[in-house]
Amino acid sequence: MNNGRKKITFEVQENETIDACLDRMKKQGYTPVRRVEKPIFREVMNGKEKSYEPVSRQIIFEAIASE
Repeated sequence: MNNGRKKITFEVQENETIDACLDRMKKQGYTPVRRVEKPIFREVMNGKEKSYEPVSRQIIFEAIASE
């Protein structure tokens, strides 16, 4: 299916837009094939009870070399 092409990942950096990341991929000769978002949580203590709040997200693109 992937014709032997190696997949690499690109992460959207902290002060970078998704479009800027996609442009960076294109300039390096890669095409995105999958997008993955992972939530980032912070641990919060309410008295003796622990809870977790989402504070951010990590966006990662899997890409293959363009033909």
